[in-house]
Amino acid sequence: MPRRHLRPFLLFSALLAVPAFSQQATTAVMREIVGNRTTENVPAIPEELVERLARYQNTRGASLAGWTRDGCLLIGIRFAETAQAHRVCQPLGMREQLTFYREPVSGLTPAPAQAWRDGFVFAKDRGGDEFRQLYWFDYATGDTVLLTDGLRSQNGGVVLSRDGGLMAYSSTARNGTDRDVWLRDTRSSEVRTVVSAGGSWTPLDFSPDGRELLVLKFVSAGESYPGAVDLRTGKLELFPGGGSKAAFDDFRYAPDGKTVYFISDEPVDGRPVEFRSLRYHDPASGRLEVVSAAIPWDVERFDIAGDGRRLAYVTNEDGIGRLHVISLPGHEPVGLPQLPIGVIGGIDFSPDGGRLALAISTAASPNDVYVIDLVAGRLERWTRSEVGGLDAAKFVTPTLVRYPTFDTVDGKPRTIPAFYYKPVGAAQRGKYPVIINIHGGPESQALPSFNATAQFLADELGVAMLVPNVRGSAGYGRTWLSLDDAEKREDSVRDIGALLDWIAAQAELDATRVGVTGGSYGGYMVLASLMHYSDRIRAGVDIVGISDFTTFLTHTESYRRDLRRAEYGDERMPEMRAVFDRISPLRNASKIRAPLFVAQGRNDPRVPYTEAEQIVAAVRANGQPVWYLLFDDEGHGFRKKANADYFSAATILFWQRYLLD
Repeated sequence: MPRRHLRPFLLFSALLAVPAFSQQATTAVMREIVGNRTTENVPAIPEELVERLARYQNTRGASLAGWTRDGCLLIGIRFAETAQAHRVCQPLGMREQLTFYREPVSGLTPAPAQAWRDGFVFAKDRGGDEFRQLYWFDYATGDTVLLTDGLRSQNGGVVLSRDGGLMAYSSTARNGTDRDVWLRDTRSSEVRTVVSAGGSWTPLDFSPDGRELLVLKFVSAGESYPGAVDLRTGKLELFPGGGSKAAFDDFRYAPDGKTVYFISDEPVDGRPVEFRSLRYHDPASGRLEVVSAAIPWDVERFDIAGDGRRLAYVTNEDGIGRLHVISLPGHEPVGLPQLPIGVIGGIDFSPDGGRLALAISTAASPNDVYVIDLVAGRLERWTRSEVGGLDAAKFVTPTLVRYPTFDTVDGKPRTIPAFYYKPVGAAQRGKYPVIINIHGGPESQALPSFNATAQFLADELGVAMLVPNVRGSAGYGRTWLSLDDAEKREDSVRDIGALLDWIAAQAELDATRVGVTGGSYGGYMVLASLMHYSDRIRAGVDIVGISDFTTFLTHTESYRRDLRRAEYGDERMPEMRAVFDRISPLRNASKIRAPLFVAQGRNDPRVPYTEAEQIVAAVRANGQPVWYLLFDDEGHGFRKKANADYFSAATILFWQRYLLD
């Protein structure tokens, strides 16, 4: 995209429907373009703030991709501008960088130990546009080969057969809208579609003999449909359902190649269930066993050892990850060493099945990779991620609080969980200012993982942070997930109003100095909260947020549109469009009476940058101070270090000016 050094401020057709306040005189706009960064009304960042933030901005964590055949671990970590693939071969050993790109790599998938060639598949896009292409990295030669079309298609969800001869993946290459399942013969490079039934499909697992492929059709966070494809005939057969909509998160063949393990909240014996459990099913006998029946929380992921002797799974228990290992086929629990308390990311058995690698993030430590020796019962740390030279012992550990909201359950007030980062030192003015940080999704969940920004705010500025999981968040059951659907959208905003009430009741918190921040759907929540509670919120930071559901659904990439309609509602239906008009921050910008900072990536395929520019124009026309930041080389969030560093510094400056001063 050509760089323009003088760009008129954009007003879109959607603004034509905005009430007459948009015709008021706007404040002066001070625009500056530096490389790929455009700012409006963002002051120069003081050097003192840059230096103060530097150590916090240089924390980094390692993500786990899996084992290599020679007993090393493939990880993702950033050492320069972007996250790249690295290999580490012993506990706390040297991290050998393998890829060197200006764009971050993701989706690292190591070849199985029995594969005919050694290497890994990875994904990479351009400037955050999310049209990720797949590549093969060969360990023997160090060469990289493009595996997909290299065009405007989105590719991912890679699954490799046991011998590495087949690679299945999801792609929009056929028509740009539907996600089909494609199959690549890694020896001949022949490529063909095996599922093109329309909708969003992804591969899950090859049968041990490579003749069948388990697949999944995703409709929404609460509705998906698993099936199997006969790769010889191309026949797709869906598994019989339990008579109601259900979610499936994973589906894999058991070691015998005939039975399966899967995660689902499908009804059991005709009875509805709230949480997603690990299940075992024998199609021949009809036997179904709920393996995690005694745990009233979601199972997030599982892995089966290559030797078929063990299975590991992770539960999400009020935001804390719990690891469980069982023996196969009997499902007896396997003893484990004590693990750090935190959030568990990826898990992967070693090729011989004797060790289990897992990634753990805690409040005091970014994501690190650990290995459990299952025979010796010993835990070893394989990576030690940097914390910028800071004293991790001084980091604030969030506590889980629950506050009452506006409605009731069984005659009692419904409560909302939130993680509370409370500064250790005394408040400068007797009470702590507060920032409410709202997650995106909305079918996501705020977790107590390492948060460098929360630590800086608490340690350096004496600001408390509250991170709520309002209704509609994942991790709390089917009912909770659906409480904000469609016309109930603003009920989650009312949960923020209830949090403001809770803040006002806390002796140590300053209810007159509250800010709100969030990204993506969390950005919508920021705008909606300011729309309803500007008299109680000092300022807000909207990151790649939705400002109007109708314009968002009209302009989001076509491969996402129906998926988002399943959650938010269909803007083509007059009654739903009327709801969107009523709750739209864009159409209610006159109610936003607090300073606003909007940050956006130009290449965002999820929430187009037009969502940012139209709310900037509307709120600025309302006479409010508005800062605007746009990166031409980013998409849905900021993945390049220089960009992320600038944004975080500008955000702190915004809080200093409008929340703390």
